[in-house]
Amino acid sequence: MMRRVLGALIGLALLGVVATLVALFVYDRPGPLPTAAAIVIPRGNLDSIAEALTTAHVIVSGPVFPVAVALTRPAGTVRSGEFEFPAQASLRQVLTVLRTSRAVQHRLTVAEGLTALHIATLLEQAPTLDGPVPELTEGTFLPETYVFERGTPRATIAARARTAMERALDRAWQGRRQNLAVATPADLITLASIIERETARPDERPHIAAVFHNRLRRGMKLQSDPTTIYAVSRTGVLDHALTRAELDRDDPYNTYRAPALPPGPICNPGIASLMAAARPDDSTDLYFVADGTGGHAFAATQEAHLRNVAKWREIERARVK
Repeated sequence: MMRRVLGALIGLALLGVVATLVALFVYDRPGPLPTAAAIVIPRGNLDSIAEALTTAHVIVSGPVFPVAVALTRPAGTVRSGEFEFPAQASLRQVLTVLRTSRAVQHRLTVAEGLTALHIATLLEQAPTLDGPVPELTEGTFLPETYVFERGTPRATIAARARTAMERALDRAWQGRRQNLAVATPADLITLASIIERETARPDERPHIAAVFHNRLRRGMKLQSDPTTIYAVSRTGVLDHALTRAELDRDDPYNTYRAPALPPGPICNPGIASLMAAARPDDSTDLYFVADGTGGHAFAATQEAHLRNVAKWREIERARVK
């Protein structure tokens, strides 16, 4: 019995010596990975990590990996996550990546002016995020590029965006001009969302903001097409031009019918639109209409506005021909 036990111990010791020699032999040799690649390393023991590396053709021999880890233990603990491995990475390089490299960073870009429904779809379709999409409230998601690691919960991105929007709104409100036509930060973000959907030109936003502030002060209806589109479709998008029936629709978001601001934002505005709403141009204009160049023609009187509208209709007719 003792002889069998002793033989087994000697056999294990020899295997350990052999594995150690093999590990040392291949430690600095180029590995089989043909091109640089991002590999997901699972949580678990060294054997499961070795299996993942072998399956992904990062290393040749799985059994050698735990030995190499043990021999270099003072260098640190290997980690799970998604890591970028260079082409033909040696075992030394593989261990360095697993111990010191930053996990692969993914990006989700949310454009200014998207509605909560659109953003929910972006989150749902992001394959490197995890978990369900939380309920999103219009105007609470700051549009920007969010950087994250694979497996980050979708709820985490939503929470980060909500905090970012709260901070951006607070900065805009604290830096606002005096005597604005809006009384609260909630009204400011609602106005900013309308400005966001009215123009894609940054230089126009403060001017459009001035028009809306002027109309609010006078008790005029905003008559903003984007609010009516939102009333018709909470996606903020229509596949047709607004009809007379839609413009006459009795809806609190339809600013052709409802006085003052709608009850909430119609999209998620960016920082530039927030700042425009808080610091509008010094202007007496009350009207604007498309000018055919991607911008708008502004007017302080209805007569001047009607002339601008006539010009725009001529441009539209010429395009149809």
